Amino acid sequence: MPEEVKPRRRYNSTIRQEQAGETRARILAAARKLFLERGYVATSIEAIAKEAGVAAQTVYAAYGNKRTVLARLMDVSVGDDDQPVGVLERREPQRMRNEPDQRTQLRMMAHGIREIVQRAGPIFDVMRGAGTAEPEVAELYARIQEERRRNMARVVGWVAANGPLRDGLSMDDAADVVWTLTSADVHRLLTADSGWPEERYERWLGDTLIASLLP
Repeated sequence: MPEEVKPRRRYNSTIRQEQAGETRARILAAARKLFLERGYVATSIEAIAKEAGVAAQTVYAAYGNKRTVLARLMDVSVGDDDQPVGVLERREPQRMRNEPDQRTQLRMMAHGIREIVQRAGPIFDVMRGAGTAEPEVAELYARIQEERRRNMARVVGWVAANGPLRDGLSMDDAADVVWTLTSADVHRLLTADSGWPEERYERWLGDTLIASLLP
């Protein structure tokens, strides 16, 4: 085969990858819209496909089943992109990790959590609600919460590396406190249910993390 054909193949491959990524993004956007409007149980793969403007088989080919769509939607909502990078390995959490002042670390954390729960909080609600009807979704939700608890323990370690925690507060207890305060449930109670602006929630979270963890 002539050498001049090879660059065209690479170019076509890149275009196909971009098109596939755009299709996956449309599917997730459609799923988010329908899950929030109708709920997970009432949303079918066929409905997601119709909303996304693709065939149902395209959705199955991309994600396999509806539960995987939901799981991937959660990943993208938390990370704000589809890159396979752990949430704590991203730039802003690593900036927090490298910040030497504990109070500044916790203010940075409050800001990051606010951004995450604004995106992912509604999907947490969808997942928790779906878990009452589908045990496999309940298991997925439990695994995500366990992972979030482990991540909070790591973050507490970053803070503790820069100085002592509040007297009598163990690392495990501190992780439990942070896991609770940063939950989507607390965010929803204060913003959606109590009407707090997001800026007030962020200030409260920063203040409360500092008061709860530090001397």
